[in-house]
Amino acid sequence: MCTICGCEDQKHPHAHGEHVHFGDGEAGVSVPGMSQSRLIQLETDILGKNKTYAERNRSRFQATRTLALNLVSSPGSGKTTLLVETLKKLAGSVPAAVIEGDQQTSNDADRIRETGAPAVQINTGKGCHLDAHMVGHALEKLPPLKEGIVFIENVGNLVCPAGFDLGETSRVVILSVTEGEDKPLKYPDIFAHSDLMILNKSDLLPHVDFCVGSAVRHARRINPDIQVLQVSARTGEGLEGWLAWLDSYLKRQQSAPSGQAAE
Repeated sequence: MCTICGCEDQKHPHAHGEHVHFGDGEAGVSVPGMSQSRLIQLETDILGKNKTYAERNRSRFQATRTLALNLVSSPGSGKTTLLVETLKKLAGSVPAAVIEGDQQTSNDADRIRETGAPAVQINTGKGCHLDAHMVGHALEKLPPLKEGIVFIENVGNLVCPAGFDLGETSRVVILSVTEGEDKPLKYPDIFAHSDLMILNKSDLLPHVDFCVGSAVRHARRINPDIQVLQVSARTGEGLEGWLAWLDSYLKRQQSAPSGQAAE
């Protein structure tokens, strides 16, 4: 029996010197009073239901040959500013819409609408991520979009969004240079399942202690295939590379056989 909580079934963390690890069990997490097998079952049930909704979203995107991007990052990485500048560049050439995820307020969606692009705000309350069911409801509120781009700006969080497929075509992780270059090592799941890492706020590099080379090495240690772009949404540096990446992925989605995702 555990001397901490009295639970007989709970797997408790291992301590090595001053390192206490709560992620050693099969479930990869520890919850007081709950066994590893129960945690695995709960996760399986939740993700199984989410997968069903994600496949519905994916089928919808494929039917309209729409590129759907799941944008993930820590709070304050500059996702919304990058989106605003991107939408300005795309205006008149590529149909685009945005689904905004935040716990509260419609501030970001309001900023997006000022560009002329349609946007739907999802407020998650205490929820720390978007799920496929939420995104499906948001899609119903957006105008029909064909052969364009739906940007899904997830809740600022590098942990919870990692496990939830939204039905997206691709996942993009944004890391600002004002954060630590070791973020990929600290939050490996989100980087392991992203196709592109954008190093944002590059105009601040002369003023911060951030090594681009180290950040890239750490990201590719987790995900050898991840692509990397260096961008400043504020100055426009690197935006052309980002737009070229979008164009490439959009063309792949548009050329994919009907009912199939681009590879």
